[in-house]
Amino acid sequence: MSKEREIRCYDYVNHPYDQVREALSRDPLAVFQSATKAAASRARTVASALRVEVGGIGVEADIKISVKDIEETVSGFMNSPTTRLHLAWEAANMAHLFPLMNAVLSVYPLTGTETQLDFLGLYQPPLGAFGKAVDAVAGHRIAEVSVHRFVNDVAEHLRKALK
Repeated sequence: MSKEREIRCYDYVNHPYDQVREALSRDPLAVFQSATKAAASRARTVASALRVEVGGIGVEADIKISVKDIEETVSGFMNSPTTRLHLAWEAANMAHLFPLMNAVLSVYPLTGTETQLDFLGLYQPPLGAFGKAVDAVAGHRIAEVSVHRFVNDVAEHLRKALK
């Protein structure tokens, strides 16, 4: 069995935590779908998908995202609130060829008017030893770019939608 690979990235939304938390807690799948469709539309692609370009070659996969749990906590010296969305995603088609991503999207205030989106995901390359070799050459980079694009698209969508 392959070792899990970690991907972490973040972005921010220039709106108060309560607004961002409410939007993501109310209907996270609608936010994710709207964000990826808007990004796909900007890129002139047809479907809501994760899309990256590596070495001039476009790689695209429609994904199914599921929200396993939404957890709200207050912690730290300043009693800072945090909302954690426990996610899983997989390719909508030929899922056995792509990694399954399990992740936590943490949402917490940076200031009174800025909110952090912090993504921590783990995945296992598919296809055993062959998948591990592909992951070492290019797969991890593709996964990294896909996650960064996803988080950036969600942040951009929230920045525009929460006016």
